[in-house]
Amino acid sequence: MNIIEQLLKKYCPDGVEFKSLEKVVNILDNQRKPISKWNRTNWKYPYYWANGIQDYVEDYIFDGTFLLLGEDGSVINKDWTPVLNWATGKIWVNNHAHVLSEKSDVALLRYVFFALSVFDVTKVVKGNIPKITQTDLKIFKIPIPHIEIQKEIVKILDTFTELEAELEAELEAELEARTKQYEYYRNKLLTFKELEK
Repeated sequence: MNIIEQLLKKYCPDGVEFKSLEKVVNILDNQRKPISKWNRTNWKYPYYWANGIQDYVEDYIFDGTFLLLGEDGSVINKDWTPVLNWATGKIWVNNHAHVLSEKSDVALLRYVFFALSVFDVTKVVKGNIPKITQTDLKIFKIPIPHIEIQKEIVKILDTFTELEAELEAELEAELEARTKQYEYYRNKLLTFKELEK
């Protein structure tokens, strides 16, 4: 029996409760503010839209650790899951991304991030320009096991995330080395002394 199975047997012998998102995170959308393009150039603080950092601004409106979920525009990944961004520190978020913060007595925000990363949003996205309304967001239901189980899941998935990042870096370095090697041999093999006439 693996560690998750042991924890489930100990803390959730009858199953795991699914809860609506509004019960497991704080939704801070009322604090978001858009900033016009000419006020977003080469400043210090990341400026987030639905699909990530779009610019940098002079000030910030959030300071901490947040989960950002695309509200409109680029809100669905190819696998039908929501566009999510993990944001830490001092940031500014416009009105194209929902801002979620942790309710530590209910759920770890990092666990919610992983749970939402497999959540199919196709049934709630509306409109020609894809949109996930706050009303729909609030009723997303995700499994919320005991906090100890959440901690173990986060630990395992973060380990895999780190390994994946390390592997990507190694592969990138290997690819760069092979590209240089290829260029060296290509240039060597295709360099000839011209025949004297």
